[in-house]
Amino acid sequence: MSTETPHTTLPRQLAGPREWLGLAVLALPTLLLAMDATVLYLAVPHLSAALQPGGSELLWIADVYGFMIAGFLVTMGTLGDRIGRRKLLMIGAAAFGVASALAAYSTSPQMLIAARALLGIAGATLMPSTLALITNMFRDPRQRGTAIGVWVTCFSAGVALGPVLGGLLLQAFWWGSVFLLGVPVMILLLVTAPVLLPEYRDTQAGRLDLTSVVLSLAAILPIIYGIKELAKDGLAALPVTTLTGGLVLGVLFVHRQSRLASPLLDVTLFRNRSFSAALGIQLLSIAAMGGVYLFITQYMQLVEGLSPVKAGLWLLPAAGALILASALTPALARKVPAAYVIGASLAISAVGYLVLTQVDSASGLPVLVAGFVMVYLGISPMFVMGTDLIVGAAPPEKAGSAAAMSETSTEFGVALGVAVLGTVGTAVYRDRMTDTLPSDVPAQEAESARESLPDAMAMMDGLPSRLQGLLLDPAHAAFTHGLNVISGISALLVAALAILAVWLLPRTRPGHTTTEPSGVADTKPTTDGTGTPKAEATKATAGTKAAAGTTKIATGEAPAR
Repeated sequence: MSTETPHTTLPRQLAGPREWLGLAVLALPTLLLAMDATVLYLAVPHLSAALQPGGSELLWIADVYGFMIAGFLVTMGTLGDRIGRRKLLMIGAAAFGVASALAAYSTSPQMLIAARALLGIAGATLMPSTLALITNMFRDPRQRGTAIGVWVTCFSAGVALGPVLGGLLLQAFWWGSVFLLGVPVMILLLVTAPVLLPEYRDTQAGRLDLTSVVLSLAAILPIIYGIKELAKDGLAALPVTTLTGGLVLGVLFVHRQSRLASPLLDVTLFRNRSFSAALGIQLLSIAAMGGVYLFITQYMQLVEGLSPVKAGLWLLPAAGALILASALTPALARKVPAAYVIGASLAISAVGYLVLTQVDSASGLPVLVAGFVMVYLGISPMFVMGTDLIVGAAPPEKAGSAAAMSETSTEFGVALGVAVLGTVGTAVYRDRMTDTLPSDVPAQEAESARESLPDAMAMMDGLPSRLQGLLLDPAHAAFTHGLNVISGISALLVAALAILAVWLLPRTRPGHTTTEPSGVADTKPTTDGTGTPKAEATKATAGTKAAAGTTKIATGEAPAR
């Protein structure tokens, strides 16, 4: 239905009804991928009973999806720039639907692991494609900011709906039903995408460098694996070696990209101060949230004794705050510079983390929910405007690569937060348990209880009722203290990020793009990501030149104050 758009063609400045309907189509995979990341954890007890996986197999069932997404994001983002973003989106949608059915009807742990790996690879095609297509469809900076706000809102809604909808499906059907959610969604996407979505590819892109693809996978997968294993096993030889090897290969990958004419990853984007700052702030703020979120979900289920569905319901207020803030951020971004919006929102998150330091093990649920609402309320504008800054800093032909970097930073952020803050929280738990564990608890059970709260809960049934009470209270208190400590660390980190945001991000007031000269042959408009145009140079066919713009940040210069 739509024609291919080379990067030398001037797109329409204002999107019409077709583009907004296309945004609704792009919201479908975004919503689904967010839900798919959460529903599995509810299904684990059910699929464990049906398939009886071993301990390592169960870990691979849970982790392989995220590994594949993280490993293939950079490759798929650049591949979409080359072969067509809509084409890659539809290929990924078809693969995701097939893999969802394979996962739902898996008859062995090995089959489920393979299906989850395919889901991850397919998911890696969907996220950067949707975000890159948004930048093509909504070229007006204000409309693009609104569209990205909708995109983030759908992701937030998926996070909120995943546990609730997954719990309802598991109550009514078998464990595989949670995977079948993807089939009708992807069928609808395949039907509507050719009608409502434009095609876009970079007609001047070179061939895909397969060596770079191999290097990116060989770097990203070991780094993610090493970080995750360090969170579980501490400074063991295997994760340290794996992480070190991944970092070495990562350096080789970056060095190769800087020498290629058509790199898999355009490292020159990092020369843009707004791009680099937004990417770093996004990674670290997501890391803070990821580590604390892990402890919050465990607190609800292991300390408060809530079922997964009830825990999901208690998380709805925070998810509602995330959705509301995502929806309101684009309007705020049109009035206030990015630096101040992101700085103020991160300050709100920091206050939320401080509230979480006051949670106790006896009656801490209301305080926990209130603090987490503030965390989510503050993190949302950062995510919306940070994403807009990242993709807006790239020229149109590199939007897929920029979108992939944004998504990859999120994956790394979650893994880093779980590893670092998870390790700190666990160390605090063990230290507190060593000091408070009653001497009446047998040595073997005491050693197990010191490892983690789940271990303490698992061996509780084998103890007399008198000892259960003696063990349970200090275990709950030690775990809650670990949550308090990592929340305090997150508060300090996010407060520092708020200061960096005001210092490094654009502080100019958003402006409007002026009218364009007639006879334009080539244009590459870019923005500061919040609706403020950077220099927009155009070339008229008669040889005259016109320029319109308000700020210049592409070279890394400090924006006007």
